[in-house]
Amino acid sequence: MAYLVGVLVVVVVLLASIGLHEVGHMVPAKRFGVRVSQYMVGFGPTLWSRTKGETEYGLKAIPLGGYVRLIGMYPPAEAVGDPQPRTAFGRLAADARAASAEEILPGQDHRAFYRLSTPKKLVVMLGGPVMNLLIAVVLMAVVLLGFGTPGSSTTLSVVAECVIPLDAPADRTCAADDVRSPGAAAGLRPGDRVVEYDGTTIESWDQLAALIRGTGEQAVPVVVDRDGELVDLSVTPMVADRPVLDKDGAYTYDAQGDLVTAPVGYVGITPTDELQRQPVMDVPATVADRTWQTMTVVATLPVKVVDLARSTFGGAERDETSIVGIVGIGRFAGEIASYDGAGIDAQLKIISLLEMLASLNIALFVFNLIPLPPLDGGHVAAALWEGARRQVARLRGLPRPGPFDTARLVPLAYTVFVLLGGVGLLLVYADIVNPVTIG
Repeated sequence: MAYLVGVLVVVVVLLASIGLHEVGHMVPAKRFGVRVSQYMVGFGPTLWSRTKGETEYGLKAIPLGGYVRLIGMYPPAEAVGDPQPRTAFGRLAADARAASAEEILPGQDHRAFYRLSTPKKLVVMLGGPVMNLLIAVVLMAVVLLGFGTPGSSTTLSVVAECVIPLDAPADRTCAADDVRSPGAAAGLRPGDRVVEYDGTTIESWDQLAALIRGTGEQAVPVVVDRDGELVDLSVTPMVADRPVLDKDGAYTYDAQGDLVTAPVGYVGITPTDELQRQPVMDVPATVADRTWQTMTVVATLPVKVVDLARSTFGGAERDETSIVGIVGIGRFAGEIASYDGAGIDAQLKIISLLEMLASLNIALFVFNLIPLPPLDGGHVAAALWEGARRQVARLRGLPRPGPFDTARLVPLAYTVFVLLGGVGLLLVYADIVNPVTIG
């Protein structure tokens, strides 16, 4: 049941994201006077529709996208010099112009999309991807500001009984002749929350760890909160070789791959991990970082697709960094929701699902900006080209050129559509027969 709930959550949020993406196109288009004849979520046969005003709103059977039909997307033939088709590609462009012109009602040519200025076209076409980015920002804000992220707290989870050498086996336990750890000798206990260390009020684990590591072998007063009561203790750290940490708190290694250590103050305590709410500015920073990571993946998409095909048809196990489709995303959601491992509670599952959905919307934002039709980025590129031609003509004192003949890009749009369909089918097949597993 939990697995099914996770899948349903992703499906519902994905449909909502698609719907809001199309709202991002429709609202500014209507605001600029363009007639919008259809607003549809999904493709294929129509399951439900209702006409309100001049727009038909509906839900289709295949929830893998959506669209809004903006009247007059392509300039009519007379607006672009009435070019005569001489090739198959030319006939495709001519058919697209004719079909687009037929949708323009008599006397409403001024309401056609192609009539918009370049800035207005950019607003309309960027509205969809930007909506996905805003959804990602909202989801990450819920995670970071509402729930928080796992981090080390000032509450102790472990107080070592003895000092175990760094090169000892992982399963090494305390022996009778081992030196007792300073924390155990001072009377620290698991569950204690460190309030003060050497007269300094403790606000975070990183602050406490830095104070301990900088302390020599001298008695230091410590105040802990133990079951709601403040307890005064005295701890005498010992100087021991401990790993040198980088700015992110990770171990550092030398050129030979050996762990770098240094003599520092050591008490022998381990913090408890808990959810910690983050500052507001972490939201845009996190979204920007994940957007950049997604852009690097999209930039290498052809290589990723080739690797996917090799692993799928070559019998190799898929890498964790492999691209996944809607089936794989649904599988991830189900596995997250149904996972029953130690230390994973309902809050962490919700956080994982929200972060995955935020990443999905960031992927939709970045992918739709690829400057190829029929993606939004292709229309953006065409609008920028049209605007650039007009600016060059203005600077050179030439007559204002007519609209750019975007119908000439229809053959390219068909080609891209077929390629994307092929990649989509490959992803579905790979996610079924050779899925990516998450740990």
